[in-house]
Amino acid sequence: MNKIYKLLFIIPIIIAGCKTTEPDKKLIGQSIDNLDMNIFSKKGEKLFAIKSPNSIYIKENNTFKLEETIINLYKDNQTEYIISSDKSQLSKNNKLLELNGNVLVKTLIQHGEKLYANSFTWNILNSEYLLVGNVKFENNSITLSSDKAILNKDNNIIEFFNPVKYKIKDSNNNKSFEINSENAYYNINTKSVSFKSKG
Repeated sequence: MNKIYKLLFIIPIIIAGCKTTEPDKKLIGQSIDNLDMNIFSKKGEKLFAIKSPNSIYIKENNTFKLEETIINLYKDNQTEYIISSDKSQLSKNNKLLELNGNVLVKTLIQHGEKLYANSFTWNILNSEYLLVGNVKFENNSITLSSDKAILNKDNNIIEFFNPVKYKIKDSNNNKSFEINSENAYYNINTKSVSFKSKG
């Protein structure tokens, strides 16, 4: 008789342990192949365009999660910067753009200038792009590197935060001179660099 009671006691536990949980349908995204999307301002100006071979749209929080992203940033309806990354996310009703993994920023203002970082963040309500992690700017004559930088799209000045390494290249594209600084500023328009110590 005791064996029967024990068996009846064990069965509900096994049933409870085998209960399946359904995924939250609100968090299931819609898969989109070959996404090609343009984002405009309220005035009708083209802000940026996104391309991704594989992406997911989550309706519940109005978020796009994208793979192998290529983004064109516009000014006066003309492409000013082209950015690529391993992954990206567009959220906050298309107002917050975040890129991660092998971020590469190419400027069309000056030929051959590139900006690298681990991550790139832009709140489209302001004029600054935030780059974090292994940030490096490079052109034919110099290299600037730090852990954090801000690119102001209004004046095209990149601010590199302490500590900063500044390298000058020779005619053979080899390092010939190096400076360590607290903060550095590179003007893309004039191709000039300046240093400033805070404190």
